[in-house]
Amino acid sequence: MENKKTILIVEDEKNIVDILRFNLQRSGYATAEAYDGADGLAKARGSNPDLILLDVMLPKKNGFDVCKTLRDEGNNVPVIILTAREEEGDKVRGLEIGADDYITKPFSMRELVARVGANIRRTTELSHSAAERESGPVPLAGNLSVSAESHMVFRSGRPIDLTQREYDLLTFLAAHPNKVYSRVDLMEQVWNYGYVGDDVRTVDVTVRRLREKIEENPASPAYIRTRRGMGYYFSSAAEAQ
Repeated sequence: MENKKTILIVEDEKNIVDILRFNLQRSGYATAEAYDGADGLAKARGSNPDLILLDVMLPKKNGFDVCKTLRDEGNNVPVIILTAREEEGDKVRGLEIGADDYITKPFSMRELVARVGANIRRTTELSHSAAERESGPVPLAGNLSVSAESHMVFRSGRPIDLTQREYDLLTFLAAHPNKVYSRVDLMEQVWNYGYVGDDVRTVDVTVRRLREKIEENPASPAYIRTRRGMGYYFSSAAEAQ
């Protein structure tokens, strides 16, 4: 019997933790809980969860700091930020420090469970597909190469520190060179979400972060290009930078 995926809930409001625990366990997940940021960080390090639901406003250490610390340590566990704030800046900040997604309170439990499932499926599928491929980096374009086994991207032979979502976006676009995808397309294909609205801002932030890491000049990108009014594409004509 396959082991249940474990979701770490880091949230200081007990009633919300209870609701999340009940619905996640009913959906087939195991759960662990932490009620402050310091304990959440310790449990993220020690219990190796499959996904973290991370509140922003926490005692001892806020959610942004917890996420940033994990990313700085090389931990790419999927993180969904939970925030009661409506400000665009908070959503963007969460993505910029390496969160995979955000959801704003009050949220639909059905939507939250669906997003958890999408992230779990994505990481599971990537692990399975990597195990089936040959090891060793293969060229993408220019001086970029990728190792499917280690989920690492290299620029001129040097590894680039990408989040899992940035890796997913780059390898998806590179697998379909010169094909333009709208933000909604990418939300469906890369994020596995069938919704639209303000959440497509997630794509723009992830593209910007990715460009800052792989492009010589992010303001004039060679790899991840924009087709104005249509979307993004990976240029197969990109030359080594």
